[in-house]
Amino acid sequence: MDLPVILVMIVLIMAILLFIFEWVRVDVVGIIMMVILPLLGLVTPKEAISGLSSNAVVSIIAVIIIGAGLDKTGAMNVLARILLRFAGKSESRIMLLISGTVAFISSFMQNIGAAALFDPEAAPFGLFAVTPVGLALVFAALGYFLVLGKLVLPSGQGEETSGPMSSSLMRTYRDIGSLREIRIPDSFEQRSTLAELEIRPLFFVTVISIAKAEGPINYTPMPEDLVGPGDTLAVNGAPDMIDKLAKANGWEIKEDLEIFAEPLSPNNAGIMEVIVSPRSDLTRSTLKSSEFRRKYGVNPLALFRGNKTYVAGLSTLILETGDALLLQGRWEKFHFLKEEHDLIFTEDVQGEILRTEKIKFAVGCLLLSLTLILAFHVQLSIALLAGALGMVLTKVMSIDEAYHSVDWMTVFLLGGLIPLGIAFEKTGAAKLIAESIMSMMGAVSPLILLTVIGLLTSFFTLVVSNVGATVLMVPLAMNMAGSAGADPRMAALVVAVACSNTFVLPTHQVNALVMRPGGYRTIDYFKAGSGMTVLYLVVMMASIYLFYGVSS
Repeated sequence: MDLPVILVMIVLIMAILLFIFEWVRVDVVGIIMMVILPLLGLVTPKEAISGLSSNAVVSIIAVIIIGAGLDKTGAMNVLARILLRFAGKSESRIMLLISGTVAFISSFMQNIGAAALFDPEAAPFGLFAVTPVGLALVFAALGYFLVLGKLVLPSGQGEETSGPMSSSLMRTYRDIGSLREIRIPDSFEQRSTLAELEIRPLFFVTVISIAKAEGPINYTPMPEDLVGPGDTLAVNGAPDMIDKLAKANGWEIKEDLEIFAEPLSPNNAGIMEVIVSPRSDLTRSTLKSSEFRRKYGVNPLALFRGNKTYVAGLSTLILETGDALLLQGRWEKFHFLKEEHDLIFTEDVQGEILRTEKIKFAVGCLLLSLTLILAFHVQLSIALLAGALGMVLTKVMSIDEAYHSVDWMTVFLLGGLIPLGIAFEKTGAAKLIAESIMSMMGAVSPLILLTVIGLLTSFFTLVVSNVGATVLMVPLAMNMAGSAGADPRMAALVVAVACSNTFVLPTHQVNALVMRPGGYRTIDYFKAGSGMTVLYLVVMMASIYLFYGVSS
C-alpha cells in the first residue's frame, strides 16, 4: 500500500467521521474535500472542482429550479389535492402512493451506473431483465418504511407544520388559535347573517371561511353575509367556546378539517401578528371605516393593546400606533398586505404569491424535460436544464428567483464528494481493496461470491458514486466469477443493482437533495439507511437466487 492510497484512506475516514459527529455542516465537509485533496496531490486542482460542473450536480440544480417553478404556480397544491383524494388522510396510504409513483417514474429515468449492465460486449441482458429484482426491492422498501418508518425516521419539526399559528404567538393568543370546521345541518331553521347570529360577541369566535353547497369558498366573510342549512363554516377561537357555539345552535363540529383541509392547511394559510406603524393610514380609524377585511382579504381575530387582548367589537375600535392585530388569511394575501407598509409583521410571512396563470407553462417545462430524457435520451443534466430554462423564459419565475431557490448546501456537498471518488479511483485504493478482499476469500460458492460482490459495490457506491462503482466492479466481478466457476452475467447483474444501495450516508445526490427540506441529519440517514441497506442486499440476493437459479 503506497502513500497516495494511505492518504486517500485517511481522508475518507476523516470525511466519514465528520459526517457522523457533525463537527461541521455537511456542505463544509464537501468544501474541505475540494481543498485538502489537491493540497495532498491526490487530485489535480481541475479535478478538485470538477464536481461543481458534474452531471449529478447540474441535474440537482435544475431539479430544484423546476420544483420551485411548480411550487410558485400552485401545481404542487393541485398534486396534493389529487393525492389526498385517493389516499385520504392516512399517512401510510399517502406514503405508499407517493413512493410508488416515484418508484414507477424512476424506473424509466437515466441511471448511468446500471447502463454498464447493458453493454453487449460485457453482459447482454434484455431491457426488462432486472424487472423482477427491481419490483421485489420496491415492495420490500415500501414495507420497510410502512412498518418501521416511525421508528427509524425523525419526527417532523418546524413551527409551520404545527398549526395555523406559530408557537411564539400561541404564548400570547393561546385561547384564539384553534381552527375547527362546523357544518350547519339541513334541519337548521333559517338563513341568517353573521351579524344576526352574534357569533363573535357571544362566543368570541371568528368565522374565517364559508363554504356553500355550490360556488367558491368565501375566505373573508362579512357581517352581512348569510349562512344557513347545508353551509360549512371554518372558525377560529378557543376550543371550549367553539363547542358552546355549536351546541347553542345545534351545529355539527367535524372531527377534522374536510372541506377546508387543503385551502386552510399551514402550507396555504395561517395566522400572523402585525403592528400598526406610526405612519400608517390606519391610525385614528376603525377596521370598519377602512374596509380592512374587504380591502386586504384577511380576517381580524384579535387586537392586543396595553397588555389586554380584545376579541369582540374589533370593527369599531379606533386603531392606535403600536396596536398589535392578530390576522388570519391565505399567505398570498399577507404578501399583498406587506407591500402596503401600513403594518409591520412580527414574523416572516410564509408562502408566496402564487402565479396560477402560469401553471400550464410550469407543467409544460417539466414534461419537456421528461420527454427529452425518456424519448430522446438526452443527458439528464441538459434535459433538466432545458426545463429550468423554460421556467425563466416563460416567466414562471425570474432568473433571480431561480438562483435564490437553489439549495447551495446540497450543491457543495456533492461538489466536494465527487473529487473524493476521483481520488479513490485514481490512486488505485478502490481496486486494491476489492482485489484484496477477493483474494482472501479463496474458493467459495457462487452465492457467497455474489453476496461479497454486492457488499463491496454497496460500499464503493457510497464513496465513489454509482458510476465509478459500476465501472470499477463490473470487470473485476466478472473475472472473479469466471475464475470461481460462477456465471459472470450474474456478477454484473449484482453490481448493477447494488450500485443503487446508497442509504447510509447523504452522499448520493437524491439523499443530499432531500436532506435540508426534510430536516434530516447524517445520523438519521444512518439509522434509517442501515436497516434498508441490509434489507436491500437480502432481497436482492434472494431475488437473483430465485429468478436466475444461482447455485448456493
